[in-house]
Amino acid sequence: MANIKGSDLLVKVLVDWGVKNVYGLPGDSIDTTIDALRRQKEKIKFIQVRHEEVAALAAAADAKYTDKLGVCLSIGGPGAIHMLNGLYDAKMDHVPVLALLGQVTSKSLNEGYFQEVNTPKLFDDVAVFNRTITSVDNLAEVVDQAVRSAYENKGVAVLTIPDDIPDQTLKTPYNSSAKAFSLAKPSLDQTQLKQAADLIQQADKPVVLLGVGAKGAGAEIKKFVETNKIPFIETLPAKGIIADEHPNSLGNVGKLGTKPAYEAMKSADLLLLLGTNYPYRPYLPNKGQAKCIQVDVKAENLGKRYAVDVAIQGDVAKTIAALNQQGKLRESNNFLAACQKNMANWNKWMAAKRKLATTPTSPESMVAYIDETAPDDLMYSIDVGTSTSWSARFLHVKETQKFAISAWLGTMGCGLPGAIAAQVAYPDRRALTLNGDGAFAMVMQDFVTAVKYKLPIICVVINNQKLAFIEYEQQSAGQLNYQIDLADMDYAKFAEACGGVGITVKSNEEFKQALDKAYQITDKPILINAYVKDNAPLPGKIVMDEAKGYMKFGQEYLENYWKIPELPPFKDILRQFF
Repeated sequence: MANIKGSDLLVKVLVDWGVKNVYGLPGDSIDTTIDALRRQKEKIKFIQVRHEEVAALAAAADAKYTDKLGVCLSIGGPGAIHMLNGLYDAKMDHVPVLALLGQVTSKSLNEGYFQEVNTPKLFDDVAVFNRTITSVDNLAEVVDQAVRSAYENKGVAVLTIPDDIPDQTLKTPYNSSAKAFSLAKPSLDQTQLKQAADLIQQADKPVVLLGVGAKGAGAEIKKFVETNKIPFIETLPAKGIIADEHPNSLGNVGKLGTKPAYEAMKSADLLLLLGTNYPYRPYLPNKGQAKCIQVDVKAENLGKRYAVDVAIQGDVAKTIAALNQQGKLRESNNFLAACQKNMANWNKWMAAKRKLATTPTSPESMVAYIDETAPDDLMYSIDVGTSTSWSARFLHVKETQKFAISAWLGTMGCGLPGAIAAQVAYPDRRALTLNGDGAFAMVMQDFVTAVKYKLPIICVVINNQKLAFIEYEQQSAGQLNYQIDLADMDYAKFAEACGGVGITVKSNEEFKQALDKAYQITDKPILINAYVKDNAPLPGKIVMDEAKGYMKFGQEYLENYWKIPELPPFKDILRQFF
């Protein structure tokens, strides 16, 4: 039998696990693995990016969109260090990612060689599996183990590979565990199901909060809330598990959420947490106010955010399906009707915002037009900042669409890598990314990656020449704004310089024309540089601490500049405070 290179066995394991794309940059300490990817390029595609952070962010996004393993690689030392931000995004959003890191050759290890960094120590906190390969004999086996661990723990597996080891050969092939692997789901406890059903029957004001752990359970949850007349709220990363326009939907909750969602939470006597570890306790029912049923596959999440009465460690879809089998558990429509009336008032207010006609462009109406014209299978990649706020308010995501953000890390610059990953994973669909100018500038060099691979992503840059979300954070904390202004840049010309299409718009009508044109272009990325009016994305409900902060900011501004600061319309403040 001919000798087989370790690098070829490594790539074979990835192919066995169904990996289609690997993101990264070649370089001396990873080139042996790169060479093996070249030999298998018909089975696995290597996407060359311009910055390793983008590789890791794209791998994390790939996992979010596909629910499969995302893979990235880099040289050791500086390249590996660059990847940390994207890997932390994967860790904190609980998605499976494999990071392959190069390293100096085995004989040079521990000698302080050029670019030698102690990557196992550096990546210890971000990784659920963290190993250095020391022999070609078990290289493929450890890669196989790393993939299993990433899936089982929904996290990041990191392998540090001295570059000489994959170049060594073996006579024995390795058969991966991919075909035999499956994740067992906890069985349902009938006593707990009865306890949950009893609480639902007794509740007058039940509310469902569902998170990304409810993926795949949308149909069962929809039947459950419809049958039992229960309003539901989605966490932002779960947007679209059930369509935003469902009549029982109250939108999202929190700073980016709706006022009806906040008020429903503060009225609830039963909280059903389905696949969510939602961290913002002030937006949940007050302590001791409500009974709580929580369903989560991870036992450590049960009762972590709110005192729980029935803690079900299990699959959300299976659990809700079992509750549905018990038929209708409650009859009253009173609370749902009150919530729907409240939501109708909110939607009426938002409808007026959607029609704003200003120069520069109103971000509300701009995002509303994205929503109105979006294909049924559009993939959204939303960056961090005011773009997150506008998408939460004005995108009505459908169950047939996809929606991804950096939920827990909240890292600026995630939008473009996410769109690249979405378009690579689903070439027959369209990806659209919404970014602030501050966030886009952090990763803008990789717009040329989309050009290189002819990815027709639509990149909308909300250009207000400032870190707008930080502006409002400072104000709500009672602080004067400092160092939030950004130098203007012609992002449309930048896009053209990369080989893509760039369009600058300064009015709502110009934006509509630009977006319509963008959908007609299918062989290159399009960037719309949208100059926007500096509208404030106020919280759905302004809580007392925020109101005090705005008052303090106004006082400080008056004392320092002898004039009253420009604030959001007073009627908006009143609506969202009272």
